[in-house]
Amino acid sequence: MMATPPPKRRLSAEQRRALAMLATAGRNGVTGATMSAKGLRIRTLARRVHEWLARARIGERVTDGKTIEVIRFRITAAGRRALED
Repeated sequence: MMATPPPKRRLSAEQRRALAMLATAGRNGVTGATMSAKGLRIRTLARRVHEWLARARIGERVTDGKTIEVIRFRITAAGRRALED
C-alpha cells in the first residue's frame, strides 16, 4: 500500500505575498522589521517557518552602540514549490 501525500493547502493572499517577497530577496533574506514595514505580520512568517516554507535566522546587529536582535527570513525549496501551485 502506498502512502498518500498530505493534501495541498491553498495559500492566502497574505501568505503568497510574504513568500513572493522572500523569493525575490536573495541569499540574505528579509528582516522581520522590513516585512512588518511592508504590512506583513510576523505571525504569518512564523507559520510559514513552522510549515517549512521559510527559514528564520536570529542574529545580532550593533546600531548606535546598542546590540539588537535581528530576525532574517528566507524562502525554502518547499516555499518556492508552494508559490508555483
